[in-house]
Amino acid sequence: MAKADQIKALIRSHAEGDDMRFYAVAMQVAAQAARNGHGKFAQELRELVDRAKAAASQGLKTIPMAQPRGELARLLTVDYPKTRLADMALENDLHQRIDRVLIEQRQRGRIREHGFAPLRKLLLVGPPGTGKTMTAVALAGELGLPLFTIQLDGLITKYMGETAAKLRLVFDAIQATRGVYLFDEVDALGGQRGGTNDVGEIRRVLNSFLQFLEMDNSDSLVIGATNHVKLLDYALFRRFDAVLEYALPSKEIATKVMRARLGLLDTADIDWSDVMAAVESLSHAEITHVCEQAAKNAILEHTTKVRNEELVAASRNAAARTRNPLEGG
Repeated sequence: MAKADQIKALIRSHAEGDDMRFYAVAMQVAAQAARNGHGKFAQELRELVDRAKAAASQGLKTIPMAQPRGELARLLTVDYPKTRLADMALENDLHQRIDRVLIEQRQRGRIREHGFAPLRKLLLVGPPGTGKTMTAVALAGELGLPLFTIQLDGLITKYMGETAAKLRLVFDAIQATRGVYLFDEVDALGGQRGGTNDVGEIRRVLNSFLQFLEMDNSDSLVIGATNHVKLLDYALFRRFDAVLEYALPSKEIATKVMRARLGLLDTADIDWSDVMAAVESLSHAEITHVCEQAAKNAILEHTTKVRNEELVAASRNAAARTRNPLEGG
């Protein structure tokens, strides 16, 4: 039967998503079982491996489904994203930092064997629409993990001690089920202590959040995202392994976003320098919306050609709404 080293190798290869190593070790176990006279078990194991390989080769490999139950169902929503990092338009430095998180996660077994912890607690800060939430989505997609989003409206209550109890449930889930856990608008939990509107219950919630973050040593990724970094308590920064800063897109990134979104349409008449001047103050999400609006206009006019003046006008309207939500068309 399987030796201790083989069992450990099976678990390690499964955890790291190394299917070929997993199958190889399983076949070693089958061969050893056959030599020890366990022919039926060996044959069954070989057949299981063959079926698993065949399913994987046909794209039938599935992600185990995890659904929050009971009280957790009111605190977490779950999704299984297909988004990849390549789907995002990011500045090179930010892309490299996110890629490093993926590398460490995929090799987390080796890192832990040497007494270190992989990057897994990330604080994402920056203006709205610059890719913070999509980063959490892409990390889940790249790692084949469920994305759990914490529902702050269900988490934060007016009753003393109840929020901390619900936070404990969330962190118990983080420990029990590996996934990507997103605390969006984390400033609602991690606001500065001692502020003018500070009350005792808010301080207790923050203290509980800090303690749970400190104690968490799970294999899950914990991501906090905020548009209001100045509101965060300073102690919160020390609980995260890395702080990733997001900014409005450069002209190069803005062009990349627009060309990708309009890739199936005719953009031959587009004056990109004119358009880039119009989108200068817009976020990634706003630029995407502008492209979609211009593209739909073209489709409704029964053409595939995007008109330069429509793209510029949509960009200026979006910029006006950014300055004042009541302005713009």
